[in-house]
Amino acid sequence: MKACRLQLLSFVCVLSLVVGVTPSSGSSNTLFIGSATIDITPSRPIALAGQFNTRISRSVENPITATAVAIETRDGDRMVDCAVLVSCDIVSFRPTVPAPLQEKLKKTLPGFDSSKVVLTATHTHTSAVTEEGAYKIPKEGVMQPAEYTEFLINKLAEVIGKAWGKRQPGGVSWVLGHAVVGLNRRAVYADGKAKMYGSTTTNSFRGIEGGEDHGLEMLFFWDKDNKPLAVCINVECPSQEVESRYTINADFWHDVRTQIHAEINNDLCVLGWPGAAGDISPHRMYRKAAEERMLKLRGLTYTQEIGRRITTAVKDVYELAKRDIHTEVPFAHQVKELALPVRMVTEKELAEAKTQAEALEKKGDTGVKGRWFQRTVDRYNKQNKEPTQTVDVHILRIGDIAIATNPFEMFHDYGVQMKSRSKALQTFVIQLTGPSCGYLATKRAIEGGGYSAVVQSNRIGHEGGQMLVEETLKTINELFQ
Repeated sequence: MKACRLQLLSFVCVLSLVVGVTPSSGSSNTLFIGSATIDITPSRPIALAGQFNTRISRSVENPITATAVAIETRDGDRMVDCAVLVSCDIVSFRPTVPAPLQEKLKKTLPGFDSSKVVLTATHTHTSAVTEEGAYKIPKEGVMQPAEYTEFLINKLAEVIGKAWGKRQPGGVSWVLGHAVVGLNRRAVYADGKAKMYGSTTTNSFRGIEGGEDHGLEMLFFWDKDNKPLAVCINVECPSQEVESRYTINADFWHDVRTQIHAEINNDLCVLGWPGAAGDISPHRMYRKAAEERMLKLRGLTYTQEIGRRITTAVKDVYELAKRDIHTEVPFAHQVKELALPVRMVTEKELAEAKTQAEALEKKGDTGVKGRWFQRTVDRYNKQNKEPTQTVDVHILRIGDIAIATNPFEMFHDYGVQMKSRSKALQTFVIQLTGPSCGYLATKRAIEGGGYSAVVQSNRIGHEGGQMLVEETLKTINELFQ
């Protein structure tokens, strides 16, 4: 029965809907590029997303921003294809943002294909909540999620419009650098169990569950005079070093931008793209005392240290990128809807979720955790009627490189598969693009358990993860035939 179900779901996945496809012949077309950045910092306190407990911002440590790059290719005066790539300092995009934004863009940019906007969250845990009911938030003195969401949608429409309106003949270059930023955060113990941020000093500790990728995929955009317009930096790490603070903070991407502006170009738009990093974070799992000592010797915070590492890598390849600018490249942008099998809630998992939800309700808990367990109970009650979930992915070819997006906190191993098996010279894997769908854990992680790999964390299981990999690679490799 299980084998039959998987065959059926594979069939569903293959029959994915492709939106706005331009056939790829491999021919080159002229590039037009525009870029813009906008401040999305609220003027009043907000509820901060990313933790189980409610946090209200007490101050603004640094601004949160949204940055956009518009790409268009033309054959003479005819548009061939397009994309607008957006990086935004929020924890994730909830369903309250993408669809309303598309509707707004239909009014503010008539004739523009709003499905070609690629929204990516940097995953800072010190930015706004964008859905009502997620937390119990005071009504007085706090900007409510609905109000901030409207503000954010207006800002995103504005920055997309500015980037699109600035399109001019330009060029692109792609380079590879390296910097140690993300570290695998799942500790494994003698009993085979795993734990996010688990102790590595206990006698039962046996190792770190997964790998890490310290490569930086970089994409530079230039104007017709070869002056830099933007750089997109794909790093396998979410921006959550200062994740538990009660302040508005763009995390390490603020330090990256500040240092790049100071050391390379003050007008350069910087887009932060998190790679496949569901089991990755900037937090150190071992050698912590030595790391702290080095920070003191340098006189830096850790977000500044990450900024230093990434900026050093960008500076290292900047002149190489400038010498290899392409003004005419093969370009294609496909938007696909994939139906992936949901992770089925077992009877045992249902019982555990019920127990936890009821216990928290009796305690009068008003945080996120009770709803986290209750959603698992709700899933069980409808999973046989809704065995799949549809997700949107964007697949782009720009010259020799591919960009593949997904809406998950995707574990490292899936990203490695995509990068290794792709026919592109470089493959940018970008997570947290579009409405967030939770963690996408591997089979190994699910067997180890722990937060990020338990059923409450995973709407889609490892079977769906592998389907996503295969469909993504199929599309990439077709674009490079």
